[in-house]
Amino acid sequence: MNWIFPLSKGSAALPPLTSLQQQRQRQIESLKAAHPTIAEIQKDVEYRVPFTVNNTTISVNILLPPQFPQEKPVVSVYPPVGHHLVDSTNGTMVTSPLVTNFAMHSDLGKTVQSILDEFWKSPPAVIPGPPSFPFPTHVSSMYKASGIGTRPVGPAPLPHPGTEPHATPRAAAPAYGLITDLPLPVPTAGLNGHLYKMPEIPDTFPELSEMSISQLKDLNEQDPPMLDFFMCLPQLKQVCSDKEELVGSIVDMAKRNLLLEPQLEGKRQEMLFKYEQLTQMKSAFETKMQRQHELAESCSLSALQARLKVAAHQAEEESEKTAEDFLNGKSEIDNFLTSFMEKRTLCHCRRAKEEKLQQAINTHGPYHTSH
Repeated sequence: MNWIFPLSKGSAALPPLTSLQQQRQRQIESLKAAHPTIAEIQKDVEYRVPFTVNNTTISVNILLPPQFPQEKPVVSVYPPVGHHLVDSTNGTMVTSPLVTNFAMHSDLGKTVQSILDEFWKSPPAVIPGPPSFPFPTHVSSMYKASGIGTRPVGPAPLPHPGTEPHATPRAAAPAYGLITDLPLPVPTAGLNGHLYKMPEIPDTFPELSEMSISQLKDLNEQDPPMLDFFMCLPQLKQVCSDKEELVGSIVDMAKRNLLLEPQLEGKRQEMLFKYEQLTQMKSAFETKMQRQHELAESCSLSALQARLKVAAHQAEEESEKTAEDFLNGKSEIDNFLTSFMEKRTLCHCRRAKEEKLQQAINTHGPYHTSH
């Protein structure tokens, strides 16, 4: 039964990790740290990161070859999409330069995050594809050659006493294992982000020791008895019971959410009303800011200086016209002196103010406002 329930107790000590295995583990830890929602499909081999864009959930599949990180990871997406980072022939294989140029010192977590960031900036277009998650053919053959994932679907047959063990022909599992046949990863997080703790699997099953050799052979060679045996296991019953409880809690939560729907709709209408108010206030604010800017421009030192220069020039022209009229005998001397002195005085005052403004501009700038 070790093909289903790996030994957890009494197993021999594991050999120390090689340098390549240590680098592989560091890359996997970087991937998990960068993506908390990642699903581990096959330990140290296959991982899946779901993300949602335009109301569509797309899964990014990361497959680590046997010699990773010396070999490049294989990154694919499902369902097939159209995107400049994805191979146009199949719509699944990611051909980003970050993947094709992946090296020993690259960061797998940052590489996948950069791909996701590009998908957010330029959302991919989903292409209709097969219902199951695709698996690269060349990677499948690569793992077959390395001996990974080629275990049989059923348990090894039990030999008769005194005879050599022999293998019963059975259908071989896909090179990438049974769990990757799932169209989407199985989530590991439960309610409120708590992980579900699977029941402990014992090393031995007392029920099997009570069976005869013929019963064990029938159990091994026929699927219905094997399934019946599994369904009677207390661990599987516990999982089914937990599933029912979880479904019940989800239904209760859904009902509570439906009861909150009127309140949510009221808050939504209130938010829309406040947003409309915000839009109107923003428009009024921008209009007043424009008016304030125009007034500030008209009251700036440079604008005042320009108007003073024009007014001084105008007063100077009027005084010169008064002098010409006096020289031409068009006005009396008393009127001339009074009008000429008044206009020349006004002209000099405006010239003096213009010069003071020029000094202020040189000191504080053309838009300084005195308080």
